[in-house]
Amino acid sequence: MITRLFLIRHGPTHAKSMVGWSDLPADLSDSAALARLSDYLPADALVVSSDLSRAAETATAIQGQRQRLPHVQALREIHFGAWELRTWAEIDAEDPERIRAYWETPGDVTPPGGESWHQVCNRVNAAVDGLIGAHRGRDLIVVGHFGQILTQIQRADLLTAEEAFAHRIDNLSVSEISRGPDGWRTGVINHLP
Repeated sequence: MITRLFLIRHGPTHAKSMVGWSDLPADLSDSAALARLSDYLPADALVVSSDLSRAAETATAIQGQRQRLPHVQALREIHFGAWELRTWAEIDAEDPERIRAYWETPGDVTPPGGESWHQVCNRVNAAVDGLIGAHRGRDLIVVGHFGQILTQIQRADLLTAEEAFAHRIDNLSVSEISRGPDGWRTGVINHLP
């Protein structure tokens, strides 16, 4: 039995800083893009999102007649800790080695008070595994975040963290992966319907 996941990145926040667990709203003014995205997705899929408003509101905007599942906090973006809502330049001026290591060799490096890439992967993998276990064989539309989507692409394609970070994930894009008896498979990545 195959479970297909349609990983959607929330609408844009227009922030020019690192936005992780801060609850910024999404700009959902592009109704044509939202309609194209909703039309592209399977009509009988279940919809779930992170509990942050930018993801939850995007999920509502594309839900249509689909059944909605409760928000899942573990699907949140990377927790940037003390780097939250700060720019690369600001952090680079204070702690250049750590910020470069965090993005260029992701793994165990953490922002002060935040999560390492490995911690993000463990959190999101457990949440996605729980959703697949509870809804095996169903199509799931998972509305979330850049980092959260990359964790699943990394897992499905057996990539290194550096290879996963090379992917572009645009706002209102869909990336498709599936889990079946033969393991993970990837479909389109960063598709803008």
